[in-house]
Amino acid sequence: MHPAGLFITFEGIDGAGKSTHIAALADAFRAAGRSVALTREPGGTPLAEKLRELVLNDAMDPLSEALLMFAARRDHLQQVIEPALAWGEVVLCDRFTDATFAYQGSGRGFDLEVLRQLERWVQGQPGTDALRQPDLTVWFDLPPAVAAQRLASARVPDRFESQPQAFFERVAAGYAQRMEGAPERFARIASDQPKAEVWQQVRQAFEQRGWLQPTEARA
Repeated sequence: MHPAGLFITFEGIDGAGKSTHIAALADAFRAAGRSVALTREPGGTPLAEKLRELVLNDAMDPLSEALLMFAARRDHLQQVIEPALAWGEVVLCDRFTDATFAYQGSGRGFDLEVLRQLERWVQGQPGTDALRQPDLTVWFDLPPAVAAQRLASARVPDRFESQPQAFFERVAAGYAQRMEGAPERFARIASDQPKAEVWQQVRQAFEQRGWLQPTEARA
């Protein structure tokens, strides 16, 4: 029998520094003998990657943006996430539905009840009232002013990265609201720290849940 799958998502405003730690966590799970699927949103499938290009680069109204996000998510769930979980893999996903509520909901001011309805349609589990949600969401909480400094030296910004600091302040508040609604699902990481300290926080979140062996136990 294969182990139970784990669905882990990573969230945070642009510039929060998720990518390095996602790769390190994938290595840690592989070292523990687990099969790992690395993916992202929007994206993760050929169709969803095409929708990603539209969302990140083409002007559109908030409803169109939200519909494309959830359309990409539906294909991603069906083609990648659910099959991987059924096989007992650890799915590490860069952003998921919390990002939609934070960016489209809080950032853009779009109707949260419409987003909740889309969430129910897209993530509903057949024959139950349950929604597919992450087993753990790692939220890299970074002050928007610090994120703005990091993004200033980054690549050419996309349609989201080029937003003003006030937008990211609303997005950060949206993430905090999501965590308040499901605190047991979140691990908040203070990411305004040196990289090694941020990684230590991330690793501890998984050790505390018994998903990775404590470092001292492996020494």
